[in-house]
This record gives sequence, structure tokens and C-alpha cells, in this order.
Amino acid sequence: MSLTVKALEIAGAYLISPPKFGDHRGFFSETYNKQALAEQGFEHEFVQDNQSVSTQKGVIRGLHFQTNPKAQGKLIRVTHGAILDILVDIRKGSPTYGQHLTIELSAQNWQQVYVPVGIAHGFCTLSEITEVHYKVTNFYAPDCDKGLAFDDPALGIDWPVALDQAILSDKDRQHPKLADLPDYFTFGDD
Repeated sequence: MSLTVKALEIAGAYLISPPKFGDHRGFFSETYNKQALAEQGFEHEFVQDNQSVSTQKGVIRGLHFQTNPKAQGKLIRVTHGAILDILVDIRKGSPTYGQHLTIELSAQNWQQVYVPVGIAHGFCTLSEITEVHYKVTNFYAPDCDKGLAFDDPALGIDWPVALDQAILSDKDRQHPKLADLPDYFTFGDD
């Protein structure tokens, strides 16, 4: 059994399911295999691994993205706890522009999501201790680090926490709404 790749409703986004083999000692899982993924049409080169730990339920991180020339695709997985993962298409001309997709990722379901370039990404923790690991296709570049307002009513995101109770960084409370976001990405230019 190998990793499986399923296309999602937003073009370029994928759900990846790694196999998990367990016994009385625990489990083993091959969470990334470039060759196995390429055989299914998933060909992305990752250059950096990141990890975040959130120590409270109701933490929102995002919605984040990096602009060109350092735009990033991200492969997201949860190794402890659970999140509601959010993808928002911000590529002008995309048939799903301004639409969002939500997926629960957890250490239990062991699924991963690939977030393509041109998608704003964020998540809300669903457990007290949550560890999120992600691979990215480009190095972090502070000058290209941007965001989208998590609470923009035009997005219609149903966060699993009351917005006035959400735990965010000051930076994540300052991002512009979709209507005020410059045209950083155009669909098909990736």
C-alpha cells in the first residue's frame, strides 16, 4: 500500500493519505515519498520543513501566503491533536476565486493537504495540544509574507470557535479583506 492522492475542489489542492501500519508497539508510516507521489501526478519539490505547536484549543493561525518571487506551496499534516484546515483561493480568474475549502486534519485520520501557490492558508486548533508539520516549496521570505483577514465576512468561513474567543497573533488580526487584497496571483500563471 502506498500514499494516495485525491484532487480537491480547488484546482491544485490535494488530499494525500499515507498508509499506516500498526501493531502492539505502535505504528509506522511513510508520510512522504517523492517517487510514489510523482507516479500519481503529484510533482512538487520541497525545500524546507516547518512545525508549529499550539497549546490551546481555538488558536487560529492564518490566513497566510507568500507572494512571488518566493511563493510557496505547502504540504500540511498533523502529528498531535487536530485542526480545521482552511484553504482560500486568491488567484484572480480562478473558477473558485474567493471560495474556501475546510478539511479536518488530525493525528488520528493521518491525512495531509497540499496547498498550492495562490491559496491563502490557515487553521484552527480543535484540541488543547496541536502539532502541525508542513513542507514548503520555497524558503521563507519576510518581504513576501502576506495574509488575508480570517474574519472577512465575504469568505463565509464557519470557524469552530467564536471569533471574539479566537486566539490569534496581533499580526493575524491586521490582514486585509479579500476586496482590499492586491492581485498577487492570476489563475494559470503557476
